[in-house]
This record gives sequence, structure tokens and C-alpha cells, in this order.
Amino acid sequence: VQLQASGGGSVQPGGSLRLSCADSGFTYDHYRIGWFRQAPGKGREAVSCISTFNGSTYYTPSVKGRFIISSDNAKNTADLQMNSLKPEDTAIYYCATDIGFCSGNWYKEDEYRYWGQGTLVTVSS
Repeated sequence: VQLQASGGGSVQPGGSLRLSCADSGFTYDHYRIGWFRQAPGKGREAVSCISTFNGSTYYTPSVKGRFIISSDNAKNTADLQMNSLKPEDTAIYYCATDIGFCSGNWYKEDEYRYWGQGTLVTVSS
């Protein structure tokens, strides 16, 4: 299984970016994709999770209402649309995946065995 995250870049506060996560080699029908981020000097935190089978989603409170996670099962991709970006959203963003649904433990890193490399998002004026 290989994950490829893309779409990062620099944007001004209030702007938008769309991250994409493409997975290859993952042949299961029911799996979850999570987005995590790591800000400079901080630990990695969970951002969002989507269950590809039924589209159920989870968000960390700080991004709820601003970020939207989606998946395209035909293309094996999951996107994170980030709107109303703030400087505190600056981080390296990672996608991760594993078999099964997002659950109450969706925010835990050990819920995901497969990780992609990060893509940097910088929000600054």
C-alpha cells in the first residue's frame, strides 16, 4: 500500500487549499482514510476521518465547519478541502489509511497502519 498526499502550498489567511490523498495497492472495499497534521514544534494531531463505505466523517473541533473531507472510491482518493484557513493551520499534513470504518478512536495514530509522506501547508500574510 502506498499513499501519496499532494496539494499543499502557501496561502493567505482566509484562503483555501485542497489536499488530495491517492492510495495504490489497497484493494479492500471498506476502509478509513484519516488526515493528520504536525505543526512546527508540536506533536501530530488528527484532523479528520472518512469511512469510504458509507461516507461517515469525523472532524477535530478546530476545523469543523471549515474543512470538508471526501472520498472517491472509483479513483481511490480522499480529498481535504480546507477553507477559511488560519495561521494556526500551518503544518505538514499527512494522510493515513487502514481497513474498516472510522470509529470513536479515529483520532489515534495506531488506528492507521499505512501512512503517506506529508505535504506542507503554510498560512501566512
